[in-house]
Amino acid sequence: MKNGFMHNSVMAFLNSLGKRFIEFIQSLGKISAFLVFSVVGIFAKKQLQNILRHVYYIGVRSISIVMLVGLFTGMVLGLQLYYTLVKFGSTGVLGSAIGLTLVRELGPVLTAIMVTARAGSAMTTEIGIQRITEQIDALFTMGVNPRRYLVSPRIAASIISFPILTGLFDLVGFLGGYITGVVLMGLDSGAYFYRLQSSITLVDLNGGFIKSVVFALIVSTACCYNGFYTHLRKDSFGAKAVGLSTTTAVVVSCVWILISDYIVTSFLM
Repeated sequence: MKNGFMHNSVMAFLNSLGKRFIEFIQSLGKISAFLVFSVVGIFAKKQLQNILRHVYYIGVRSISIVMLVGLFTGMVLGLQLYYTLVKFGSTGVLGSAIGLTLVRELGPVLTAIMVTARAGSAMTTEIGIQRITEQIDALFTMGVNPRRYLVSPRIAASIISFPILTGLFDLVGFLGGYITGVVLMGLDSGAYFYRLQSSITLVDLNGGFIKSVVFALIVSTACCYNGFYTHLRKDSFGAKAVGLSTTTAVVVSCVWILISDYIVTSFLM
């Protein structure tokens, strides 16, 4: 009887695990199809104005928060690296350490996370509200492709905005490192900028921008998808469903930013 109970427990566990795996594969397929059709919609007629409007919201209005986070990231990074390098008598390479860390990793990752928190959550909420108030159904009734009208411009705007914001984050981060290393700690200014310039190659810059494009696709797709299908949630409905969809979108985006960061880095190394 004990063996039978254990057998049933194992079978129940495997059944639950298999069901979750199948649901994951189905969700992955739905999201992939959602992304493909949305990217195709970018090239439809009369999309430029919508794309520019979302570039302003996603990109321009995120500049202040990206610059603020970039500045203090560079300052903290300079402080931590200085006290680490001084133990080995290698403070002269502070510029190289800050530059490579920002360009390769922290720049694209932190920029993507900050834009997810500011603009990504708004994408999900806005589209989710349009879904539960039947505005998306009204667009479909009028013969307007809601995915092409609502999602495609946001994906295009994210692809444009993320690399630009990443570059801005890196530049302000270099300034933060300069403030800590040169102004506060007394390192030579020429040595800092020389190490910064000589250590960062075109490969490093390209790698950071490739990551930012990948993050843009992940964030825009996850946020728009969760908002677009808010009405299909099984755990809630109405305004609560919009809130849960927004939470899900932000969490999923941040997790996949880190996962994809590792995957892309392994290919670029």
